[in-house]
Amino acid sequence: MKHLNTAPLVRQVNLDAELDIHVAPVTTSDKVAFAFVKMLRFFADKFFATRYGHRAVVLETVAAVPGMVGGLWQHLKALRYIRDDEGWIRTLLEEAENERMHLMTFIKIADPNRFERMLIMITQLIFYNFYFWLYLFAPRTAHRVVAYFEEEAVFSYTQYLAEVDAGRHENVPAPQIAIDYWQLPQDARLRDVIIAVRADEAEHRDVNHDFVTVIDNKRAD
Repeated sequence: MKHLNTAPLVRQVNLDAELDIHVAPVTTSDKVAFAFVKMLRFFADKFFATRYGHRAVVLETVAAVPGMVGGLWQHLKALRYIRDDEGWIRTLLEEAENERMHLMTFIKIADPNRFERMLIMITQLIFYNFYFWLYLFAPRTAHRVVAYFEEEAVFSYTQYLAEVDAGRHENVPAPQIAIDYWQLPQDARLRDVIIAVRADEAEHRDVNHDFVTVIDNKRAD
């Protein structure tokens, strides 16, 4: 087992991340992606309401899927065409790993019940298969779905932060896993975690919108 990479995961909080960015849907692909994400948002709002911690646990399970699926397909494509991946694989896998750390953090905060754990498994099963085939046949739409999903995530975490600041959610101590991962102070609280996660989501939003632009440029050449 000594060959395994057991180095601790660490990440810097991007305090310069722009939060108020929205790419308006233009093409049919964009509009389909936008409508799909808005539908997911509608059901999430109805089911979780203001239980933002529990919402984060379930939605981060979904958010951790696209990067792994995209990384897999980009890996296979690079092998198939015997060419460099231009950095896509590492970027997508790092996104998946980051979203997984979000999940591991919020599990410590929200402590999902048995029903929510079952919901996590069902949601992951359905979404993985959906996204797998979407990325195979329509990678542009797949990346736009993730970008719009992350736009909604930034908005949700902003709402969560407002609830904490208003005292409607207890500003509990940050879990040690979050302190270690984002290199937060030992006395960090929940609001510090939300700020860190929101910044990550803003980065993923921008990266996936940029991927769509790269795909469009390649098709135009």
